[in-house]
Amino acid sequence: MNRYPIWKYALVALVTATAMVYAMPNVYPDDVAVQISHGSGEIPDGLVAQIESTLNAQNIKPKAIEASGESVLVRLNDSDSQLRTSDALKKRLDSRHVVALNLAPTTPDWLRGINAGPMNLGLDLRGGVYFLLEVDAEAAWRKSLQRYRSDLRNSLRRAKLRYRRVELRGEDITVVASGDKVLEQIQDHISREYWDVFEVTEEEQEGGKYLKLTIPQQKRLQIIGLSVQQNIATLRRRVNELGVAEPVITRQGADRIAVQLPGVQDTAQAKEILGATAVLEFRLVAEGSNPERARRTGRAPAGTKLYYERNGQAVLLKRGVMLTGEHITDADSGIDSETARPAVHISLDGEGASRFAEVTGKNVKRLMAVVYIENKTETVVGEDGEPRKKSYSIEEVISVARIQEQLSNRFQITGLDSPREAHRLALLLRAGSLAAPMEIVEERTIGPSLGQANISKGMQSIILGFILVMVFMGVYYRVFGLVANLALMLNIVLIIAVMSAIPGATLTLPGIVGIVLTIGMAVDANVLIFERIRQELHASNTPQTSIDNGYRRALTTIADANVTTLIAALVLFVFGTGPIKGFSVTLSIGVLCSMFTAIMGTRAVINLVYGDRSGVKLAI
Repeated sequence: MNRYPIWKYALVALVTATAMVYAMPNVYPDDVAVQISHGSGEIPDGLVAQIESTLNAQNIKPKAIEASGESVLVRLNDSDSQLRTSDALKKRLDSRHVVALNLAPTTPDWLRGINAGPMNLGLDLRGGVYFLLEVDAEAAWRKSLQRYRSDLRNSLRRAKLRYRRVELRGEDITVVASGDKVLEQIQDHISREYWDVFEVTEEEQEGGKYLKLTIPQQKRLQIIGLSVQQNIATLRRRVNELGVAEPVITRQGADRIAVQLPGVQDTAQAKEILGATAVLEFRLVAEGSNPERARRTGRAPAGTKLYYERNGQAVLLKRGVMLTGEHITDADSGIDSETARPAVHISLDGEGASRFAEVTGKNVKRLMAVVYIENKTETVVGEDGEPRKKSYSIEEVISVARIQEQLSNRFQITGLDSPREAHRLALLLRAGSLAAPMEIVEERTIGPSLGQANISKGMQSIILGFILVMVFMGVYYRVFGLVANLALMLNIVLIIAVMSAIPGATLTLPGIVGIVLTIGMAVDANVLIFERIRQELHASNTPQTSIDNGYRRALTTIADANVTTLIAALVLFVFGTGPIKGFSVTLSIGVLCSMFTAIMGTRAVINLVYGDRSGVKLAI
């Protein structure tokens, strides 16, 4: 009686050892660091040497310079060296490099080798920047109206239905045709092709009838909602591609997006990352024109526009846009199977594929250019000393290739110089463009000192609660109380290990509250078990029988209490916002860990101490 089989002792030992290993990275402090990445997504040749020479010139001695496939991390000794390094590198490197202040973990290599890392700390603990951006819903709506009008025109042309005008009147699209019969055919076509988009009514005006197409309010809200979702996806890709660690990007309300960048200390750099809006356009090259002449005279021939490639070479492009990047669903770099040259494989959505097939089918063997347009906003100080926002655009031709055949939903761009160039182009295409412009309506910067203060106060509350519970259990339940204290320590280690191991899990200040609450709840199960054992002893049962009955008969009550707590935590997670979710996550993990430690963990220790010993007196 009261003896576990070997496998149960081995399981408890294995869980304890694993938890200690995966909780260990949290005892190593972070280094202040400067992270340098490049718009191409890869480290350019000679970048590390440039960084080293810049630091030597400034007499800055870094802890280490680490180069990965996507960025270079410079670890430094203090915040002063960090700021000096950031300023020096921003002056030395060109605008395609992103220099950002950050914090870097110091986890040993052997722990990293088994994917053991410290917990992700939230903005309120680690420090960083917080932005609340408001999507211009009206601009998104007007953009959608323009797109629907253009699509309707193309659809009527493909159906060979002659119309006079398709134009916008306020928030409605009107269609004017020559004759009632044609108008009726157009109405039938719209009812078939756009039944889920437009409400069609026939109106009278001087000179005849016309169709008024109205988009219902529900559809309008859906369009705005999709624009917000696309902006969230684009922001997340952009921040991830540029190397900002552990971003939190969530929707708030109908048209607002909250962005948290823990560990980022450079607010200006974060604004630049978030505020830039990029647009991609596919245009035909005006092959019969002279771009150098247009460069010298400053005048482009009619129907063309002068652009420049990234190497500075001028190129004349047709003004008509073949396709915009909003229809791209995926882009991957690779190798052309025929020429073994670098290529980018692109996938389009259904609408984009249909449109692209039509325009490329008419222009086989002609040159096509991909234009990257980035709209930026920066704050400048005017002559009166007042800060003002200045908007400007950067327009570059990032690729010129010949159309070999009619293109549809999947095609490739060739003519690239290197695999690195192909990777860079794929990155730009994947990042996409914002569906609607945004404005920063709220900005907060939380310094690492405030984050450290929150961590210190949270740790003080955990330690104080931990000590008080341990003292009470040791005094009141004696040896059994000491065993419960061991289980309580293991419970905290398990919570930290699980939070560290779960990808994407972030510890916030409300999460610390959940851990403090779990400390008190963790001993509830042991209190129930120990009180049941006392009752069995008072009923004149033997010590071995009392232990067995105490654990077995208290199990149902313990399970019921913990299941109801888990249900409440699940409801909080599903319906709560960010801080409430953080609390519910740590509470749920704590409840599950406490059930293991309080039932199986303490029973294993009690069995080792008292198991199979006749006539023993229980210290409880």
